[in-house]
Amino acid sequence: METAIEIGNLTRDYGNGRGVFDLSFSIGKGEVYGLLGPNGAGKTTVIRHLMGFLKPQKGNCLISGMDCWAESARIQKGLGYIPGEINFFQDMTGSGFLNFLRQYRGIDGKDRTGELLERFELDPAVKLKKMSKGMKQKVGIVAALMHDPDVLILDEPTSGLDPLMQNRFIELILEEKARGKTILMSSHIFEEVERTCHRVCILKEGRIAAIDSVDALKASQVKRYIVTLESEAAATAFAGEGLAVESIQENKVTVRVQNNIREFILAMNRHPVVNLMAPSQSLEEIFLQYYGGK
Repeated sequence: METAIEIGNLTRDYGNGRGVFDLSFSIGKGEVYGLLGPNGAGKTTVIRHLMGFLKPQKGNCLISGMDCWAESARIQKGLGYIPGEINFFQDMTGSGFLNFLRQYRGIDGKDRTGELLERFELDPAVKLKKMSKGMKQKVGIVAALMHDPDVLILDEPTSGLDPLMQNRFIELILEEKARGKTILMSSHIFEEVERTCHRVCILKEGRIAAIDSVDALKASQVKRYIVTLESEAAATAFAGEGLAVESIQENKVTVRVQNNIREFILAMNRHPVVNLMAPSQSLEEIFLQYYGGK
């Protein structure tokens, strides 16, 4: 696969253990790549180097073979970018800002602005300073995709969006994926990355904890279920089925399931189950499952 984005031995040390340290990974042309990690892991620092906002202290970043620091102006013509913290010219309307970008980019003729405004149900006539966080995020999405770029760099792109619009954004990314666009998307939401990406790089404290395919991450994920039974006696009997029981509290049994969902379902069929819950997991829990906290 032809390489679209390449990071080699990238280091930016802010002191006190903050920054990114000796990062190396590459993204193939047409690949959707997730940059995953908690806040402070280094995701935005990586992206700021790719955008040419920061000069590497060590190592380099390339997009389409061009150096991100030395050739940033040329790179950005074919790039779509959503920053993690969106700042606008507050006295402009959304329409004024999008028109400014159209002129700045030298766009002549038809672009995707109208289609994207309709998809995200955004009225761009409102002044930017009067827009909610979600509305500003929608303007950022339109601005990033209006010129139909080949490479997208998206830093927490669904921040501030309601669940319906988050889903619409994921559908849009899946369409762009099918069109062969190269996309780097940072997130601390595992499900968002899970639905869209081919591969994921997990950052922890500025270093690469792991790079793997989404399928491999999903296969290794341990899920926790809380099974409620008719009585304490039934809960005790269910807990004796040989499953990985984490705890028993009265008539509730917490079970950890990995690659044995069929056995779990068969065991539930043999007992008087009255309720089943699957609590959502934090990213830290997922890290500990995959990589043992290392």
